[in-house]
Amino acid sequence: MSAEVEKFIIEALENMNYDVSEVTGDTPLGPAGLDLESLSVAEIAIQVEDTYGVKFEEDEMESVALLTVSGLVKEIVDRAAAAAAAR
Repeated sequence: MSAEVEKFIIEALENMNYDVSEVTGDTPLGPAGLDLESLSVAEIAIQVEDTYGVKFEEDEMESVALLTVSGLVKEIVDRAAAAAAAR
């Protein structure tokens, strides 16, 4: 599932007009990498919720922006697994 989620995140960034030509799992989402604006982080969070049913609370957005692409993928996969286990 990780590869699928990573592909989803990179495609979402590309659709938001970010240059993803050199994006890897180690690319930070924040200032040292993609430099996502808070609205972009929120947009990705909404897309993740719609696609994977994983919700990020508003107060988590700042910490999400500090993750790498792989870190975000891991967080999504872990939350999706926890949600599935809770059903």
